[in-house]
Amino acid sequence: MAGLVGAWVGLSVLLVLASLLPLSRRPQWWIRGLDFPRLQLAVLALLVLLAGLALHRWQPLGPAGWALQGLLLVCLAYQLSWVLPYTPFWRRQVPRSGSPGGPSLSLLSANVLMTNRRADALLALVRQQRPDLVITLESDHWWEQQLAPLETDYPWSVKCPLDNLYGMHLYSRLPLEETELCFLVEEDVPSIHTRVVLADGESVRLHVLHPAPPSPSENEESTERDAELLVVARSLLESRQPVVVAGDLNDVAWSSTTRLFRRISGLLDPRIGRGMFNTFHVKFPFLRWPLDHLFHSRHFSLLSLRRLPDIGSDHFPLWVELALEPGRDDHEGPQEPSPGERQRAREISAHGNVSVAEVPEPGRA
Repeated sequence: MAGLVGAWVGLSVLLVLASLLPLSRRPQWWIRGLDFPRLQLAVLALLVLLAGLALHRWQPLGPAGWALQGLLLVCLAYQLSWVLPYTPFWRRQVPRSGSPGGPSLSLLSANVLMTNRRADALLALVRQQRPDLVITLESDHWWEQQLAPLETDYPWSVKCPLDNLYGMHLYSRLPLEETELCFLVEEDVPSIHTRVVLADGESVRLHVLHPAPPSPSENEESTERDAELLVVARSLLESRQPVVVAGDLNDVAWSSTTRLFRRISGLLDPRIGRGMFNTFHVKFPFLRWPLDHLFHSRHFSLLSLRRLPDIGSDHFPLWVELALEPGRDDHEGPQEPSPGERQRAREISAHGNVSVAEVPEPGRA
């Protein structure tokens, strides 16, 4: 029994520490990595909390034990507070479209996994879904060759094949104008910036991002990732254009950085009030979180949002279809950024040695 109590105490302390460490703004990968598994930590906190109640039947916990139980309850509530907006229990931030026959934009985004050889699965999915835009991430020269058949139906494209896991391609049925391929923060991590011209002549500013994650095999800190996200957000602060930002951001939807990105940019997340739409990792259902994102301006309402079937990658593809309805005013948040949040975004961008002037603004008058 003493061994079980010791294990319970140890697990409880670890869960409390895992909840406290992300409160720090320190960018070390092993701290920022704890932003990801908040749902998993909430489940573990609940299980350990129940285990404590079960142990109490055989051995009273005492004041210290009940204090630890109280901390576990606080941890459970705290972790759930981060992920609850990404459930149907929350109010939807983006309303469903009321005019499905109007101007729209559909997008299929897929981190293909560079070593994956099931290009046929992705091609079949594109033929089935027929999106306006196809975004591929981690696509190298081999993938570019395999995706060549898309060019019949997708005559506009942006290609950046790389063998470092950061290649990217954009294929479009719609005209692309003012296109730029940039390396904003790291010299081998690209991003695509372009203007998509819709069928009715309206245009949408599009940014495709795939910053490197904080990890022992990539960057030891989140500085580079955070700087790229926030400098793009800052470039959108005064924008009045229809805007879409999409890609694998190597960050979860509920992290403090992604929250700050939304506050600074003013963009909306259609997942809020609908679900997490976890896209990574395909093979480990209990260790899944939303790494692939699409954010958009208030000009849009939602027609469709789906996680698509496995294509052999470690990511599921993501499908989003938006209706351009600039006259609607029933969107929820985000709130205007505070002066402190603006200052923090400037500081993070400066740490990445990147300025707003370096971010292309296609279509801006």
